Amino acid sequence: MTQQKTNSYTFILWLTGLLSAFGPFVTDFYLPALPELGEYFSASVSAVQLSLTFGMVGLGLGQLFIGPLSDRLGRKPPLVASLLLFLVSTAACLLTTDIRLFLAYRLLQGVAGAGGVVIARAIAIDLYEGDRLARYFSMLSVVQGLAPILAPVLGGLLLAFTDWRGIFAILLAFGVFLLLMLLGFRESRRPAPGEGRPSLLAAFKAYLPVTRDRQFLRNTLVQALAMGVMFTYIAASPFIFQERHGLSPVLYSLCFGLNALGIMAGSLLVARFRGPGRALRAGVRGFFAMSLLAAALLVANAHVLLVEAALFLLLACLGLIIPTTTALALEPVRRHSGSASAVLGFLGFLAGGVCSPLAGLGNMLHSTAILFVLCAAGALLLSLRKPANP
Repeated sequence: MTQQKTNSYTFILWLTGLLSAFGPFVTDFYLPALPELGEYFSASVSAVQLSLTFGMVGLGLGQLFIGPLSDRLGRKPPLVASLLLFLVSTAACLLTTDIRLFLAYRLLQGVAGAGGVVIARAIAIDLYEGDRLARYFSMLSVVQGLAPILAPVLGGLLLAFTDWRGIFAILLAFGVFLLLMLLGFRESRRPAPGEGRPSLLAAFKAYLPVTRDRQFLRNTLVQALAMGVMFTYIAASPFIFQERHGLSPVLYSLCFGLNALGIMAGSLLVARFRGPGRALRAGVRGFFAMSLLAAALLVANAHVLLVEAALFLLLACLGLIIPTTTALALEPVRRHSGSASAVLGFLGFLAGGVCSPLAGLGNMLHSTAILFVLCAAGALLLSLRKPANP
């Protein structure tokens, strides 16, 4: 495609990778500083935790609006607007002393972060297709899988040198850096011959054909269920490793980082398969098998090394699922890739928002085990039908 002459593969990979990490860092980077935030704002724990909820809501809902806008206006204008909104909202977070205003600014931060997440996938659809698109998403998903897991770990390390405002200042600098990177980006969306630029209403109406496409819907739901497992793991892991098994924060961070490498390893294995369909079938079968193993070990309160090994393999299978479902879902709806990417991202965060609190009900080991198996079983059942692109 002509755009590949102006946007090099390496540059686009770096840009979209950083944009994909943008949303998770907005929501998770400051997690270790929550107690400090409570003291600063003289607010209750529940009020401070609402800042997470507001950020997640903004990140999910923002994709539903920014995706269609990028189909209407192109990728670059809404991306620039999202980054400018992020800079303003982050600066406002740093300056406010009112917890209610802080929550409002966190909502805007989430909406701004959504622009990077949804448009990064749309840019890839604009430029690549087929097996190359699947390989591209396999590399991009390394970042998407690592970012929400590593963000709180990095935030915790930074707290040894700064406070919560220092973390938000780093986020501000990150936004400025991305804005500067956009100076070298050439618009990737080009309408088909005779297509013209859709009206704003037509862009939002694109949700109808997107959600009616069976291949898109099936693969999107598979990914949403897989993301439910990942967010369940993120929510439950401090309890599992630190409270139940008595690991120190340092050892817990090592386990967290090792499992992030599991996602990376699984994503890089996609290129070893002949097509994304085969990689997905292997991934969901392994995902279900590892969910059963991890659930059994959790319920049995097995040794921490066995639990860690099972979780590593479970997340490695997740690494196979994320890039392949993304490529298979977006391929048939590339004309409306912004809207399709928005639905894909929104449902993933919705699944995470539902599963995370459920993991804390009753005995956390049992509730986590049940969620692992139910989500993995649902992903397997949805993927049993032969994909359109095997």
